[in-house]
Amino acid sequence: MNQMTPMNQGSTDGAVANLSARQLAAFVALAELRSFTRAAAQCHLSQPAFSALIRTLEDSLGARLFDRTTRAVEPTVEGSLFLEPARRLLQDMRLATDDLRDHVARRRGRVALAALPALAAGWLPPHLAAFRRDYPGIELDLADVLSESCVERVRSGRADLALAAVRATAPELSVEPFLSDVFYLVCRRDHPLAKRRKPTLAELAQQPLIGLARHSSVRQALDAALPSQPLRPLLELEQLSSVAGMVLAGLGVTLVPALTLFHFDHPDLVSRPITHAVADEPLQRHIYLIRRRDRALSAAAQAMADSLWRWAADGPKRAGVTVVPPQI
Repeated sequence: MNQMTPMNQGSTDGAVANLSARQLAAFVALAELRSFTRAAAQCHLSQPAFSALIRTLEDSLGARLFDRTTRAVEPTVEGSLFLEPARRLLQDMRLATDDLRDHVARRRGRVALAALPALAAGWLPPHLAAFRRDYPGIELDLADVLSESCVERVRSGRADLALAAVRATAPELSVEPFLSDVFYLVCRRDHPLAKRRKPTLAELAQQPLIGLARHSSVRQALDAALPSQPLRPLLELEQLSSVAGMVLAGLGVTLVPALTLFHFDHPDLVSRPITHAVADEPLQRHIYLIRRRDRALSAAAQAMADSLWRWAADGPKRAGVTVVPPQI
């Protein structure tokens, strides 16, 4: 006798929650093959185990799904109604599983990175090109913003990782030293200081200085490194390209970190590492890799973090740039 057991909404919700991919695969195999023996073999189960799986599915749904005779197995009306939804559910499960495996295997995904504009323009492009070749299925999102915005993007979840020149102290953030680059004096080739191999800060005291705005990471790094020698630039500009133009015109000299020197690549300009007068120590800026401490990185974001460390260590070497080994 083929009779569907009444089900209320609560039991339907429970049935949906209890469905498994094994049950759905067994049901679809039996509906298509009409044989417990062949369906069990296709599912790599013994016939008793297969029959038990079908029974638990029927119990879970509260409906008889097959009529069994000694010679045939036929889907009931309810079984026929359930066949296409079961196929769709099984396909959705397979697609979801495959998609997750692709993400874990770093074949798919998305990573959002925030970085200082000078890094985004000079140091990062060849790295991102290499990353794209290694992980063509991972979507990239890059924000070239100042340090405070880099940190805020990570804090708010808009970025997975950031490369910034500020050591954020928020407890929810992980901040790892990543790179250090020394400051260089940049001046015209005919400037008197161009003849000095390592000019000192003292020698700049009387020189007109072209500087970046106070909110820039370069200016903040200089101000932090020179608390007793505040800078008083002749001009304060927003863009490094503007600074380069002013120096090239002979309006003054500038102090910039090594990773920004590509902005000053001109035959009439020279760069020299700047040192403290007494200790002969280079003036440095520090770059940090920032992420959320309280959230695990996605597989795609972890791939980016790993590749950033590899690129820093094994990529093209740049004068004045030191890689900080990752923390263990």
